[in-house]
Amino acid sequence: MIGREKEQAILKELAKSEHSELAVVYGRRRVGKTFLVRETFNYDFAFSHAGVENGTLRDELFAFWDSLANVGWECERPTNWWTAFGELKRYLQKCPEGKKIVFLDELPWMDSHKSGFVKALESFWNGWASARRDICLVVCGSAASWMVKNVLQSRGGLFNRASRQICLQPFTLAECERFVKSRGIEMARRDIIVAYMVFGGAAYYWGLLERSESLAQNFDRLFFSRNGDLAHEFTRLYRSVFANPDPYIAIISALGERKSGVTREELVASSSRISNNGNLTTCLENLERSGFVRKYCPFSREKKDALLQLVDNYTLFYFKFVKENTDGDESFWSHFNATPACAAWEGLAFERVCLAHIDRIKAALGISGVATKVASWRCRKGEGKTSAAQIDLVIGRADNVANICEMKFARGEYEIDAEEAAKLRNRIEAFRRETDYRGSIHLTFVTPYGVKRNKYWNMVQSEVTLDDLFKE
Repeated sequence: MIGREKEQAILKELAKSEHSELAVVYGRRRVGKTFLVRETFNYDFAFSHAGVENGTLRDELFAFWDSLANVGWECERPTNWWTAFGELKRYLQKCPEGKKIVFLDELPWMDSHKSGFVKALESFWNGWASARRDICLVVCGSAASWMVKNVLQSRGGLFNRASRQICLQPFTLAECERFVKSRGIEMARRDIIVAYMVFGGAAYYWGLLERSESLAQNFDRLFFSRNGDLAHEFTRLYRSVFANPDPYIAIISALGERKSGVTREELVASSSRISNNGNLTTCLENLERSGFVRKYCPFSREKKDALLQLVDNYTLFYFKFVKENTDGDESFWSHFNATPACAAWEGLAFERVCLAHIDRIKAALGISGVATKVASWRCRKGEGKTSAAQIDLVIGRADNVANICEMKFARGEYEIDAEEAAKLRNRIEAFRRETDYRGSIHLTFVTPYGVKRNKYWNMVQSEVTLDDLFKE
């Protein structure tokens, strides 16, 4: 298995416990949750079951009954979840002594409309399993909002019952590199970054790459061919995570139009399909928990000025290219790959890759142990005395320094010319004036191959390169 050492250690620790334990695993769909649990326990479960996507109560109970049959337990087909968990208890009581690993995957799918599933699960755990010493119950789900609401922050019987929780994060660049190497795929680090711009760290997507194809050929096959594996992933993704996906799709569609994020008020004003009410608050919280949206506060601004930004790489790629490929060009990416438009897209997408690797940037700057605030900054035209200006990444440090980061996805050493040097100086001056920042300001360039040494190079205090982003 690539990575996941900490997560595996947690699960193995629970399996060795002298008491019954409840582990909760959640995270973005396609990130590798099921694979993590199966590999950790070597597929050796006393009982394992996965919910049925969009299944009715009858469907879910039939599937559960079938899972019981798969482990050799014969019983009548359950008519409700109380009898279903009753049969599971009777089966587990007949199992040999020792810790019994029970894995319930895609838990939110099992909770069909008015099914009573959550109450029955609460009774199973609180009234039976937790009173024993030999049960390790691992529950897993992609609908992070459901997992948090019904398990981790439950107002019912599961409140504060989880022994450990694992919010499984996407792969880093370093883990993606290890993954492709393990599959015998030769990829330059620059290509790995481009692939990350599209796949993010979703392990399932990386597993679809063919070693015999170039990256452009892989993109054409996966996204633009008639039966591409990821051509219709968008609909599956959001409908599998959210029971009522339409309001979520309306929000991310609006956020997809603005690369650097919008305030809540700007989001509402951008679409007639979005209303400023409690449902919007719930949807935004769920999107944030699921890793599709990030909420962050601009530098030196209050929480009420927080910005919302769509950061899911697959979704942004879908909006930008797959959805707009209306002429059905099955070799679209091979044709588009070397164009100036592609270079412009890479420049914007590289910023998201950097934001996903803030810890690597901080390590390269030698400030991993310094308290920091990661933010952006923007000034609209007409505010104060400056023209419009924007900085996508500011690292405010407790040691009285602010790193203003310029992220450039150059194909070689990045060269600062006279015009850009002037723009950089003006931007720094505007930042200091508008924020009234009193500390030192360090200009930091994050670029694959560093900054070319010319007469403007000395204005750069620090550099972060491709190799830094790939460090473990």
